[in-house]
Amino acid sequence: MSAKSEAPTRALNGLVTHGWNRAAQLYNFPILQHLAYRPPQDEIIAQLRISQARRIADVGCGTGILAARIERELRPEVVYGCDASVGMLKRAQSRSDRVRWRNRQAEDLGLPDGAVDAVVSTHAFHFFDHAAALAEFHRVLVPGGLLAIVINNPRSRWAMALQRPAVRGLAYFPSPEQMRSLVGAAELTVVEQRPVRRPLPNSLVPDVLTVARR
Repeated sequence: MSAKSEAPTRALNGLVTHGWNRAAQLYNFPILQHLAYRPPQDEIIAQLRISQARRIADVGCGTGILAARIERELRPEVVYGCDASVGMLKRAQSRSDRVRWRNRQAEDLGLPDGAVDAVVSTHAFHFFDHAAALAEFHRVLVPGGLLAIVINNPRSRWAMALQRPAVRGLAYFPSPEQMRSLVGAAELTVVEQRPVRRPLPNSLVPDVLTVARR
C-alpha cells in the first residue's frame, strides 16, 4: 500500500518538534483553546460516539486535552495519546493517568496491526508526512475502523501563503480535494467531509473535518 503525498517528506520534523516543546505552555491558553480547538474536538467526540470505538489513538495529541476528554467522557477500553514532542507530553501526563501517553511520531506509532478502532487527529496532520502517516493509520486500524482528521483548509489568500516552498518542509495543508485523494490512496474510504461547526465565521478558522473508514 502506498500513497503519493502532495507535500515533501517532513525533513524538518526535528525543528517542528523542538518548537512545540517550547510552545506547550502557550498552547494551553484558555481563550485559544475555547475559540480554536474546542469545536473540532467536539466534532471528534461526536464521531467517536457514533462509531462506538473502544480503542482509540489521538495522534498529535499535544498537551492531551482531547485524549483526556475522550477518556473522561466516553470511557473507552484504551486511549493512546501520541505526540512527537516531549514538552507537550509532559503537560499531557498531568492531565490524565488513564490515557496511555506515547512519545511517537505519526508515521511510526509503535502499535500492533489492528490495535485500535479509531484514529483521530486535530490540527496536527499538516506536520506529518501525509502518505506515511496515513499508511500507518491504515495499519493500526481494524477493518471498518474510523479515521477522523481536522485540518485547516488553505483556501484563503493568507492560508495560501503558508504553502510556499520555503515552509513546506515544516508544514503543508492539503486542500479538501487533496485530502480525499490522499486518504483514498491509503485504501481508506472517505464517508464525510465538511467544515467544522464553530461560533466564529468559517473564513476566520477555515478548518475541515474529513471522516473515513478502513
